[in-house]
This record gives sequence, structure tokens and C-alpha cells, in this order.
Amino acid sequence: MNPSGLTDNQRVVAESGARFRVLASGRRFGKTYLAIYELLFRAARVNQVAWYVAPSYRQAKQISWKMLKEAISALQWKAKYNESDLSCYLVSSGSTIALRGAENYDSLRGVGINLLVMDEAADIKQEAWTEVLRPTLSDTGGKAFFIGTPKGRNWFYDLYMHGKDNVPGWESWQFTTVEGGNVPPEEVEAARRDLDELTFAQEYLASFVNFEGRAYYPFSYETHCNPLAYDPLKAIALCFDFNVEPGVCAIAQEQALPNGIEGTGIIGEVHIPRNSNTPAVCRKIIADWGKHQGRVICYGDATGGARGTAQVQGSDWDLIRQELKPVFGERLAFHVKSANPRERARVNAVNSRLKSTSGDIRLMVDSKKAPHVVRDFEGVQLLKGGSGEIDKKATPDLTHITDAIGYYVEYCYPQTAPMTKIKLAGM
Repeated sequence: MNPSGLTDNQRVVAESGARFRVLASGRRFGKTYLAIYELLFRAARVNQVAWYVAPSYRQAKQISWKMLKEAISALQWKAKYNESDLSCYLVSSGSTIALRGAENYDSLRGVGINLLVMDEAADIKQEAWTEVLRPTLSDTGGKAFFIGTPKGRNWFYDLYMHGKDNVPGWESWQFTTVEGGNVPPEEVEAARRDLDELTFAQEYLASFVNFEGRAYYPFSYETHCNPLAYDPLKAIALCFDFNVEPGVCAIAQEQALPNGIEGTGIIGEVHIPRNSNTPAVCRKIIADWGKHQGRVICYGDATGGARGTAQVQGSDWDLIRQELKPVFGERLAFHVKSANPRERARVNAVNSRLKSTSGDIRLMVDSKKAPHVVRDFEGVQLLKGGSGEIDKKATPDLTHITDAIGYYVEYCYPQTAPMTKIKLAGM
């Protein structure tokens, strides 16, 4: 293998002789490129078994399979590929490289491995390592390489600390996105302006942020609550989360906020505390907003296409269409994803609008017209342990209307990592 394609920081990791290595890095550091290098470096030896394990089979195939084949082709190595099994046999060395998903980790038992690479290890269950994959290294004396962007202080953090605490056989590194050399500093600064403080620290600075306490931690009544304008000719967003106690909908309109920044104004709400259903929520919307003259765009829970909260035939989205179409006609539209984004992604998207790392506030609430939104922003808590997931049991009467806002914000303002193609130089 030619190491010339590695950056200086990647080479530091690659040249370590530690049996167990842990790399925590920011997005687009070049983790997968380094993983492919490690697999091929090991497979160049005679009769080796090298495994790459991603959180899912789909991720392994989409992220790494093509890159692996391109690298082998660039090296002009002769290989036999099994496309269905995501494995390849190197003819010259007799070694095997296999890509695996960890979603069904019990299926990974029984194979002796010389090198194990676990990509995005923070997204893999700890049991996949402790119960299944660690034993595969015992009879071979194999090595393991854990790479990923932090996700709170979970088991990946514990492994990282093994190296920092000088546990024999372990070594750890922490590199930011900029230190990867694949993303221009100005792109990272643009992300800093768009993301909330904690998310930026995790995704770009590779910090092990402990997400605990208030879910919407940037929110403050003094900063985010102001009288907001309403334009009856401009589009409004109806933000749905399907529930019966309470039945909710948040009403949003993009506008020039009181701070002079174009952003999202929560200008109203529907909150029916007991014995509510989707038609009841819609009837309240019609009573309050039926005279609106602009477009009416519905956002919300993707699972509403599969069932309804009312004891009538049809999904929630069908019920909404039946109730609102006669009032709003062709001005009614639906912007709903085929599947819900992860809860953490929705919370992060909202927090980035509440306050970016650079201090920009792009979401405000009219507290007199949407008091339950304020109550949610102030009261929704995260689960203990730092996972960043919402504690639904602690405040069961909360979370719903901010969930609804999260669907809208994540749809319109999703947080995405910078896309910079990493060239397979030197392979």
C-alpha cells in the first residue's frame, strides 16, 4: 500500500502500533478513506481476514463498497467479488475483505478476524462489540480500529477514554473537521453560523457533548418571545403531530423577525387538551384561520399516512385533506417526508434556528398566541445518559407541539454535513 494518499493526521493514526485504536473525528475528516486504507494494508498480507462493520448493511454498501473496489482497481490487484455478500477475495495474498452491517449483530459470530474496523461506532450497539465481535479477535490476536463522530458519552466515549487513560494496548485520537483537510475552513464557518452550539461542537469539533437537561436549551422567554406579524396573503405552515391528549398544531409563517433577521415566526397554535382527534384539530384551524388568503402548507409526522387518531376510516393525512380542502381549495398543499427524520435531527434543527453558534436567532414565538409552544420549549427534557433523545415519560403532556414544529423546521432547514469528495490518491 502507498500511504501517500493519507493526510498527515490520518498517517499518525495509521502508523500507530496499538492493538486497539480509537479515532473520534469531525464530519468529512476522511474516516472511511482511512478505513479502506487499513483494510487493504492488512489484506496485502497472506491469508488475512479483514472486516469492515457499519451500523447497517445499507450503510456499508452505500458508503464503502464502491470505494473499496475503486481502491483495489487503482492498485491493479486481482480480486474476486461477491456482490451479494459484500466480500472480496484477493488472489495474490489469499486474504478476504468483508463489509458487514451491525443491525443483526448475532449473525456476525463464529469468524476469526485479523483486523476489525468499526465505522461510526457510536451508532452501533455496545453488545455488538462486547458479545460478538471482540471474541472474533481472540484466537487470531487480531486488531480493532474504532472510528466515528461522537454521539454523546456512550460506549464509544468509554473506548476513547481507554486510549487517553493509557490502558495497555489502546491509543486514541481526536481531530476536528478542519484538521481532516478535506473541507475548506470557510465551509466549516458557514456550518458554525447555521448550527446550534452543541451540535456544531459534536459534528465538527468531535467533542463528546453530553446532551442532558432541556431539549431546547437555547430558548429563553426574554429573547424568543415577541409580538409577531401576520400576513394573510403569505403562506402559513400548519405543523402537525398526531395525538389525542393533547391534539395540537403549530402555525408558522416565515417573516422578518423583530431582530431584523428573516426567520420562522410561530404565530399561533391549536391545543385541545382532552378527547381530541385530527378532525377536531382541523375544525379549530378552520375557526381561527379559515379566512387566510395565502397558501396553506401542511407539515408533520410521516406516520400519519398509515393510521388515524379518529375512529373513522382513513389516515390522519386523509382526514386533514377531507376537512381542509373544502375551505382552502387549491391553496392547500402537503410537504411530508416518506419517513420521519431521527428525533435528534429534529431537535438539532430547531435548536439551530433558536440560536446558531454564531448567535443568530431565526425562530421566535408570539407567546400570547402560542403559549403552549412556549411551555414546551421551556419544559421538554432529554433522557439522562446523554443520548440526546427526548424523555417522553417525564412530561407526557409536553413534547407534542414542539415535535410538530420539529417536523416543519427539519423539512425546510435540514442540517447537512458539507459534501466534499475525497480523492483516492495514492491507491
